[in-house]
Amino acid sequence: MSKRRAESVAIPVGGDESDILKITPLGGGQEVGRSCILLEYKGKTVMLDCGLHPAHSGLSALPFFDNIDPESVDLLLVTHFHLDHAASLPYFLEKTTFKGRVFMTHPTKAIFKWLLSDFVKVSNIGSEEQLYDEQDLLRAHDKIEPVDYHQEVEVDGIRFTPYYAGHVLGAAMYLIEIAGVKVLYTGDYSREEDRHLRAAERPPAHITPDVLICESTYGVQSHEPRLEREARFTRWVHDIVARGGRCLIPVFALGWTQELLLILDEYWQNHPQLHNVPIYYASSLAKKCMAVYQTYTNMMNDRIRKQVAAQTNPFHFRHISNLRSIQHFDDVGPCVMMASPGMLQSGLSRELLEMWCIDRKNGLIIPGYVVEGTLGKDILSEPDEIPTMAGKGKLPRRLEVHYISFSAHVDYQQNSQFIEEVNSPYLVLVHGEANEMGRLKGAMQSRYAERDEPLHIYSPKNCETVELYFRGEKLAKTIGSLATEPPTHNALLSGILIGKDYQFQFVDADDLQEFTDLRVERFVQRATVPAREGVPFSLIKWHLEQMYGSLEKMAKGMYKIFDVVTITDQADQFLLEWEGNAINDMIADTVLAIIIQAESSPASVKGSSFCSFRSYMQLLMCNSFQQRSNPTLTITITIIRPNNVNQTSKLKRRILSEYKRTRPRHLATSRPFFFNSTLVFQT
Repeated sequence: MSKRRAESVAIPVGGDESDILKITPLGGGQEVGRSCILLEYKGKTVMLDCGLHPAHSGLSALPFFDNIDPESVDLLLVTHFHLDHAASLPYFLEKTTFKGRVFMTHPTKAIFKWLLSDFVKVSNIGSEEQLYDEQDLLRAHDKIEPVDYHQEVEVDGIRFTPYYAGHVLGAAMYLIEIAGVKVLYTGDYSREEDRHLRAAERPPAHITPDVLICESTYGVQSHEPRLEREARFTRWVHDIVARGGRCLIPVFALGWTQELLLILDEYWQNHPQLHNVPIYYASSLAKKCMAVYQTYTNMMNDRIRKQVAAQTNPFHFRHISNLRSIQHFDDVGPCVMMASPGMLQSGLSRELLEMWCIDRKNGLIIPGYVVEGTLGKDILSEPDEIPTMAGKGKLPRRLEVHYISFSAHVDYQQNSQFIEEVNSPYLVLVHGEANEMGRLKGAMQSRYAERDEPLHIYSPKNCETVELYFRGEKLAKTIGSLATEPPTHNALLSGILIGKDYQFQFVDADDLQEFTDLRVERFVQRATVPAREGVPFSLIKWHLEQMYGSLEKMAKGMYKIFDVVTITDQADQFLLEWEGNAINDMIADTVLAIIIQAESSPASVKGSSFCSFRSYMQLLMCNSFQQRSNPTLTITITIIRPNNVNQTSKLKRRILSEYKRTRPRHLATSRPFFFNSTLVFQT
């Protein structure tokens, strides 16, 4: 399946392809289930969640992994332990080429192992398409790195920080930053504090994410107040058992199940007439995972922490018993049964439904969100018949059906308020059925229609890519001695600019070891230039002085040029030394060029022999006068290093004599003469 673009942008002049942030749902796009969101920016790739679709089985339940190269994913962040957010993680880690790092909170990692171990056992029984086995799960679990709330972690230039998301124990929303662009991914979150979990928090007010990726599970629906919801739930349960019926409550093994246990245990304690009616929590994971809940009470709300401080175990239930399997259940009278899975697609909850659906005294209470395509969703329409799990016919449905939402997701009021508080200019909706997502998008667009700052809203389908262009300014933080005084406008700062993973720092060379892993090393470079026979060092020195002015004498035959390059006359060669850096290297190159040109220049007298002198004059005449007939032409040659008057006069006569011998025909009437030490040719 190829990627489709839900929204594309044109790259401005001077822009780059890597300046485009790409957001692609591989699952959870206009659906609830198999949440998996891909972020791509500046050559970095982050995967958010890695779940399975509860309405499908086998490979069809996976996100669209075949749409990407798993090896390109640098980082994988899991928000919480629910199967629709985490159950395909062992497959992705062990059955693909993924080589990145995986993070989740400590409670999520602890529960993840037990929850998926149970899932492996159930899926092996109910499906021929086994995605992974127990060994794959254990190997994947070892690769997971736990992270604390509010802990900032950096992985290859990607920074992320988890924040409380409510929803279930250990659930986190992640603030991700790549090259200065911030993305907040909520995952599943709840803004309402319940009996054991605190409400979701938003990042600090001074942080404004550039993009908010937000769940839209309930669209524009509104939840009833918590106390009213609890009262209605307990009234339904009480009515069912009071008439001698069995009350079936399909739940997930963990999550808001613990909230229901706390509610029922408290209600039973306050109603002695119900003490003879048993409440069962049918889950093989109950005992193991309840130990995890008791371990991480420090991550729960104040109510739970106060009970723990008073040495009271809030998860020690007086009226609830654990039931490991249906073989240990004595079905002899009214009872309350909480059994998994929560969507009635298989397992103990499905078996009990088929046993009890034919009796009108019995009741079914669906206590949370159910996905399209599952029996839990279908039975809400109260059909006359339900299919058997074995697929051999149908059973009459006579038990009454109730629905009440204890699902720890935000409703419209909570979601819209959070979106406004975060104040991101771009909103990407995920984790919602197409209709609910569309209603939420329309409501938010109407809400922002007349505001000065528009909200750009996207609701991509699976494998559709939203493209957003970001090109932030590059900022460098001045640290160390350079930061001792506030900078002034147009002030010149000299230091070293250090760039690492899109972060830039400006630091003095002397502070490198203190603030970075770098240190200053000085390299002295040397170059030798062979001296040609008969070329005096004074000739080289003169040429250098024409370019650089006077040279600083360091010792006999040693001079410093421009306070950078040292040149030493070593008789048969010239030695150049300088401290290597970009500017010094450039100066050294020009010195080297001057030395070479000085040796080959026609303006340099190269020897005292008549033959060499004649060859030189011939070259001079050829280069200077050939093809020239301008009668006002004037050329000067300066005699260098006259040792005495006699030698100078002799040299003048030789130049005049050789000139007459070698001059071109069209200059036969020219009159050369000397003015002091300068020979002038004038036609």
